[in-house]
This record gives sequence, C-alpha cells and structure tokens, in this order.
Amino acid sequence: MFDLVEYATSRGVRTSLTPSATPLLTREAIVELQRRGLARLAVSLDGSSAEIHDRFRRVPGSYDWTLRAIRWARELGLPVQINTTITRRNLDDFDAMVRLLETLDIAMWSVFFLVPTGRGQLDDLISAEEFEAVFAKLYPVARRASFDIKTTEAQHYRRYVLQTRAAERRRQPAARAGGTSTTPAALDSATQRSLDGIGRAPRGLNDAKGFVFISHFGEVFPSGFLPISAGSVRRQPLAEIYQHSPLFVSLRATSRLQGKCGVCEFRDVCGGSRARAFALTGDPLAEEPCCVYQPQAAQDAECVTA
Repeated sequence: MFDLVEYATSRGVRTSLTPSATPLLTREAIVELQRRGLARLAVSLDGSSAEIHDRFRRVPGSYDWTLRAIRWARELGLPVQINTTITRRNLDDFDAMVRLLETLDIAMWSVFFLVPTGRGQLDDLISAEEFEAVFAKLYPVARRASFDIKTTEAQHYRRYVLQTRAAERRRQPAARAGGTSTTPAALDSATQRSLDGIGRAPRGLNDAKGFVFISHFGEVFPSGFLPISAGSVRRQPLAEIYQHSPLFVSLRATSRLQGKCGVCEFRDVCGGSRARAFALTGDPLAEEPCCVYQPQAAQDAECVTA
C-alpha cells in the first residue's frame, strides 16, 4: 500500500486513502503514508458514539480506533475526511454527529446515502421523506461548517439546494440584483479545492458521468454501488470503456431516464441515483426511488389526465 501511494503521487495523482479502522492502522503507518505522499486520510465514522458506530460496523472497538486515527493524522498535519453512511440506524443521531465533527478539525464530511447492495440492507434504507428531512438539516450545516461537505448517492440534494436558494432569494428582494445564482449552472461555482488538492465534484456528477470505479480485478463499473461491468482494463483502455461502452453512454443520456426522472427539469443537474434505481428495480435507468419531488411536467400531465 505504501508503494502504491508513492507511485500514484509520483505520477501526479492526488491520492486519498480510506483504510479500515483496525489495530493495524497505527500512528507509524499514518506517518509512513504521509511520507510517501498521501494527500488525505479518509475514515468511516457512522455514529457519534461507540454504541451506534460499532453496532453498524459490527466490530467492537472500531469507534475508538477511528478516533485515534483522526487524532494522529491531525497531529501530523495530514488532512482528514470523514465518511458517514446515513441509514435508519443513525438517522436520529445526525445532530449529535455534527457536534462531534465540529470538534475534530476535518477537511471534509462525505455523507453517503445507503444503496441496498452488497452488505447494505433494504431495511436500513430511509424513506424519500426522510431523505428530504436530512437535506433540510444538511444545508444549513454546509453553510456554516468549517469543513467542506459533499454527498454521495444523493444526487437530488442538488435539486434541494437549488430550490432552497431560489426560495431564499424570493424572501430577499434586495438581493435579486446580485447574490447567488439559483440556476443549475450556479452549482459549478460550488466546486471547491482544499489545500490538499482534493475537492468536491462539480454539478451533474453521477454513476458513469464524471465518475468511474475500477475493481481489484480490473473490472470497470459506473460506481462502487452499481454492480454492472462495462468492461475490463485488462482488455481495453480505460478511456475507451468510459467514453464508448454502451452502459456508460446510456447512463449519461438523461433523455433515456424513465419515470419522473425522465421529465424532471433538474435531470441534468441531478439525474437521481442510478445505483439505487438498479438496486430497487433492477433497471439502472428507472426513476430515483427515494425522491419526493414531483416534476412540473409530471404535474401538468396529471392535470391533463384529470
């Protein structure tokens, strides 16, 4: 692992690593990773207490090992990213989690929203209404926190942000001549780059759209949560797979999205989670199952039908 980090760094790749929090993640190991060029250490923290985190991870002691790794990294001046998966198990812990994060001097909070695949259980998936409630809590935290925040597999948070910004501007007429734009393109300006050179993704990022996942076998997937292979880097160049594979091309074509996602005015900035659509319906182009928003076109169609 040390050699891989050093090699990537030598090739100009800003490298972040998410190791498991075990007794093997020692202070000495973190020192060596930093010496080899690691730009950021990312660790998973899924609760504000050992009870919540260790129950979710199913490894007693994981919470304490994680906090030690965070402390050691910050003592060394190595930026830290916290990854948290929102599930039914920690939904009520959100506020306490934020309070803990505000004490840890982190660079980024990466908030994952469960996709019921692999070890992810369908019973742990929160409802569409609960997604929206988390968005409502996440937005003000993102505006005040000293750390950056990004979401994963919650593409419709971008829609929530745009709608909220628009509502804020309507409540402040004097700001209409300036202030923050509320168009989808305005999210481009939200891209930030931290001191370690690793920043948030720009607007519209989705499975196969600005993102690619390569397994340890060389198989290329649209994301780590969408288990449909588009090819192998052992047989084809990565660029060729990304640009031309039928799977990736279809996932990038928002005109092919089905259900309300296909007629949504936010489909190019959002597009819904293709991984979650596949996990729940078997079709990666189906509508996002955990979004409460009803597009204007869908509402108009209902009116015509009525």
